[in-house]
Order: sequence, then structure tokens, then C-alpha cells
Amino acid sequence: MRTLLAAFAAFFLMGTAHAQQKIYDQSELDALLAPIALQPDGVVSQVLIAATYPEEVAAAAAWSRANPHLRGDDAVRAVADERWDPAVKALVAFPDLLARMEESPQWLHDLGEAFLLQEAHVMDTVQALRRRAQAAGHLASTSEYSVYPQGEAIVVEPRSQVVYVRYYDPYVVYGPWWWPHYRPVFWRPWAPRPVFVTHGFFYTRPDWHRRHVHVVHKPVYVHRHQVVTPGKWQPRKQVVVRPHGRVPEAQRRPIVQQHMPAAGGFSTQKRDFAREPRVQQQQQRSREVRADRGDRGGRGDGARGNSGRGGGNGNGNGHGAHRR
Repeated sequence: MRTLLAAFAAFFLMGTAHAQQKIYDQSELDALLAPIALQPDGVVSQVLIAATYPEEVAAAAAWSRANPHLRGDDAVRAVADERWDPAVKALVAFPDLLARMEESPQWLHDLGEAFLLQEAHVMDTVQALRRRAQAAGHLASTSEYSVYPQGEAIVVEPRSQVVYVRYYDPYVVYGPWWWPHYRPVFWRPWAPRPVFVTHGFFYTRPDWHRRHVHVVHKPVYVHRHQVVTPGKWQPRKQVVVRPHGRVPEAQRRPIVQQHMPAAGGFSTQKRDFAREPRVQQQQQRSREVRADRGDRGGRGDGARGNSGRGGGNGNGNGHGAHRR
């Protein structure tokens, strides 16, 4: 009897945990993936995998800060004996990107959960964001990257073993942001630096047709006790995959408000704060007007107090000017 009760309790707890797992809607997925969707395919796939191990990402970022002179292949070789996931190890090659990921723990957690539970939906969202950036003129082939179609998908690959992981502003490259209540995390910009990686460095790639991340081969630098099997990437922990339904593009409008001049590669434009919601601008102007009225009210108070008139009204106005 006790065994039966224990089994029932375990089943109930598992069901409760699964019921509490969050399902991310399209607005949340767009915001989560906007900062990384335009990176090369190999970088995107390894960022998605690494996001499922946020504690290891934090440890790798700490190691990177302690070894600022190492990047690229040299950095990955130096952490070969660490027990971190190979995708996490790969990111020490790109210290700037790794640092921004570690500085955004809530974003990192949500990205990992979304990838674990809604992988197909995540892959579709990356492609939809790339289409927006390309239509806006901010995603095109350059001397560093090749951007080309593969069926209905847009592929981004480095042209050589020298890889640039460039910063871009999600509020610029995709056109005006289309979800008022869900916005991408804002990262500190970084200067692009050439990073040399060995042949076979990107051991995973997105399978855009089947909508999952595919392990192409064993990582170049992997701990001797870690087993990495080619094929569809599998997490180390058991997860319950959520049913996936593609979101029609018509429901994600506006895709682009207006056509922009074509730009090579990622945009280097800075964020245009004129595109921020008008409500925020109006609130700022209202605060400035109230503050200005408060200053004039305070000066009036002093004049009226000296002449012995209207002190009560002046104090009332003065207090009102500081209310938010």
C-alpha cells in the first residue's frame, strides 16, 4: 500500500511540474530570439543549446573574464577539460557575446526553456525574424558572411574560419518593433573582432527543414567523459515537448513599415529613440511641463509670501508639481 501511495505521489508531482511549465507565445518568442537570430547558423544553434545550461554559461563567463587574453580556438582549447556542455565551451571563443548572455539571466533562462519545450516554434521564429531583417535591408551577404536561401529558409554562414560575431540593434534591423508589451533585451554594444576557429568548430547546425538543431559531428574539444552523438540534438535532461503550430505570417504584421535602402550585412545604425512608443514620449513631456510649472509656482510662492497674499494656493500648486 505504501509503495502504491508513493508511486501515486510521484506521478502527481511530475504532473504538477509539467503543468507549471510555461508556454511562450509568439510575442515572447520574437523578443527572446531577436538579439541572436541574425548570427551565423552555427552560433545560433550553439547559443540555443548553451541556454539550456545557464549555470554553466555563468561559469564560462566568469572564466572568460579571468582570461581576457584568450578568445577563439585558443580559449576553447583551454577549457577542454571542463565538464561544461560542448556548446557552452564553444562560446568562450566569443567573449563579448558570452558576457551579454551571462548579464541577462532571465532572458537566458527563458530562451533555454523555450528551446527545450518549443524547439520547432523557436526555429520558425528565427526564420521569420531573418525575413524581416532581410526585407528591411539589414541582412545581406558581405565579405565576412554568406546569406543565401535554402528552400524557404535563410542561411547565414561565415565565408572562412575567421568569424565575426557582430552586435546589432534589434530595434533597428527588424524595422519598427511590433509587440508593444514584449521587447528584446537591450545589450551593451561591442566592437566586432575577428575570431579564428579551427575546421569543424561548429559541430551543430540548424536543420531548418525539420525544425531542430542537428549534431553534425563530435566537437573538436570535448571532455573525455562526455558522449556527443551525431543526429538530432537531445538534452541531458528529460523534457516534455509542447505541441507546435506554425503561426501564419499574416498574424505577425507589420513585417516592415516601409522599404529601406539595402545594407550590407548587419546594420551599424544606432537605436532611433524617435521610434519608441509615443506614450512614453508624451509622459516625458508631461513630467517636464509639471516640473516647469512647479519651478514657476515656487517662485510665485515666494513673491506672494513676501507680500502676504495667496500662500495657500501657492503651496498647493507646489505640491502638485511633484506628484508622479
